[in-house]
Amino acid sequence: MPLKNAPRTADAPGALPALRTKALDLLARREFSRATLAKRLSPLADSAETLERLLDDLSIRQQLSDARYAENRVNARGRRYGNDRIAHELRQDGLDDGSIAAALANSQDEALRCQAVWQKRFGALPDTQSERARQQRFLRYRGFSAASIRQVLRAALEEDEAGNA
Repeated sequence: MPLKNAPRTADAPGALPALRTKALDLLARREFSRATLAKRLSPLADSAETLERLLDDLSIRQQLSDARYAENRVNARGRRYGNDRIAHELRQDGLDDGSIAAALANSQDEALRCQAVWQKRFGALPDTQSERARQQRFLRYRGFSAASIRQVLRAALEEDEAGNA
């Protein structure tokens, strides 16, 4: 007679279905990268091979997709953050550079997003050099490229000069 709380082995019936159920339960809530899902499921898996088999099967069935995860993450974070920060976060989630580049290529222009963040946070040109540095630091921290930041501040300056002329 098997014990109720005995750990399941790879040969035990129900070991893979229980792991699959947990994986699908997690994926029903939100998208996960393959690496993140593996990390979440590893304590429940009997072996690394079982876990890899499950992840491969989920990928084949299109229930787990790093490309879809990257696209969703870029869409969710893109309104507030620049490409550098988003790419860094996706690398931390275990995505390869190809998936990251493809997801960022489909996103809105970084300079437009930088303009929107700058406008919401500051809305006015800096009066002093220290204020300009503070605005640039804020935008760099948000992951916007130096080129996008220069473009936004230059456009705001030109707009201000055109308004004063």
